[in-house]
Amino acid sequence: MAGPLSRSPAGTPPECGQDGGMDTSHAKKNPVRQGVLDDVVGYHVARARVTTQAMFLRHVGQPLELRPVEYSLLMLLDASIRLTPKQLAQALALSAPNLTILLDRMQERGLIDRIRSETDRRSQHVLLSSAGRALTDQALSRTPSMEADLDGALSRAERAMLIELLGKVARHQVSAAEHDPPPHGQ
Repeated sequence: MAGPLSRSPAGTPPECGQDGGMDTSHAKKNPVRQGVLDDVVGYHVARARVTTQAMFLRHVGQPLELRPVEYSLLMLLDASIRLTPKQLAQALALSAPNLTILLDRMQERGLIDRIRSETDRRSQHVLLSSAGRALTDQALSRTPSMEADLDGALSRAERAMLIELLGKVARHQVSAAEHDPPPHGQ
């Protein structure tokens, strides 16, 4: 049995019949062999993202004119009331410059307010404006139907496990030292 990330042995592809002709019934079921991609987590995450992105666009993104990162920012502010830009950047996995662009855009749309901290005037907090609260409420009301689109694909336990496993992957930080080859002679 082949291990993770190993290639299957060369030979007659499974879609070929004994006489070398195509077995069209198999080709219809599995037209493309994935090879090593069968064991590449990122490949499967990317494929699942296509499905979940389409669900998001249909239920929330297009009707409310929200991008996924904007939706996530609104949901974070709904859950925490006010957050610092640093907290938002960490939660959204965004660089400080990209977060600033996002916050500027959201503030121009009237969805958030940025206020100075009363205890540290150098610091600011981000919170939902009244328009942002109204849009967040609309997005929240659409979220259950978006998530229900996966009900036929995953049981409750599988859904919980998937969320747990994806969170684990997202939290995994590989240090640069682990990627750098050791100096020659070591």
